[in-house]
Amino acid sequence: MQATHSSITLSVTDLIVETLVAPARSDQTGAEVFAPVLPVDLRVTRLAKSFSGTPIFKDVSFGLSRGEAVAIVGANGTGKSTLLRCLMGLIPADAGSIDVLGADVRSASSAGLRAMRAQMGLVSQKHNLVPRLSVLSNVVQGLLGQKPGIRHWSQSFAPATSREVAMTALEKVGLAHLANRRADRLSGGQSQRVAIARALVGQPKILIADEPTASLDPAAGEDVMDLFFDLARQEGVTVIFISHNIDHALHYGDRVLGLADGGMPLDARAESLSAAELRGLYD
Repeated sequence: MQATHSSITLSVTDLIVETLVAPARSDQTGAEVFAPVLPVDLRVTRLAKSFSGTPIFKDVSFGLSRGEAVAIVGANGTGKSTLLRCLMGLIPADAGSIDVLGADVRSASSAGLRAMRAQMGLVSQKHNLVPRLSVLSNVVQGLLGQKPGIRHWSQSFAPATSREVAMTALEKVGLAHLANRRADRLSGGQSQRVAIARALVGQPKILIADEPTASLDPAAGEDVMDLFFDLARQEGVTVIFISHNIDHALHYGDRVLGLADGGMPLDARAESLSAAELRGLYD
């Protein structure tokens, strides 16, 4: 591990201050005026996880304020996807605390976890569309977390209001004209755009993307990342994304979190990092 990592890692105290306190500015009289304090959407403290007695990571701490985009990087096996699954309450952590949108994930009931996840959108590398259903039906299914039941399994049964918001989401990703096309007739880039529309249709507060361009060719991957982050900025949502593409991490992330050696030795602003420093996490 490169020695420079320790100099740019934030302590928990530094991180909380950075996350909660908005920068001051001066008005025309010279008096200091503070911008509105952004809510903290997610805070993790001293998190640890192991599988069958084998430690994956420990003592992981960080926080995310509303509208922040954070890239998670690291070599295979360092626990990037495991960390996301812990954050969503899909698997239990061994120790530490996780607060997501005011919910204590580790102690939340099943109903509490469902309510929390209903405020989150997920985009993964496999797209996970239902092949034989239409594009519109796949996007309508993005409302299932908020409106469970058979009516949101297909656009044919969905209320008019749900079809309308699904069409609006498709318009945002430029695919409204393909609403009635079967999902298995889409290109890879189109399929991922539909997945983004499905993640956005419920107006989530947090978007999670697990290597969203891993299955796409470079050109389609760039288009998808540009679209994803343009929409995320417009909606003002908090974004957590995993990427093995160092350039993507530096370009799209406000902060970069790096997992290595069973912990998180890197937490720094993206503009303060170089590609060489991130490559050191993979050595």
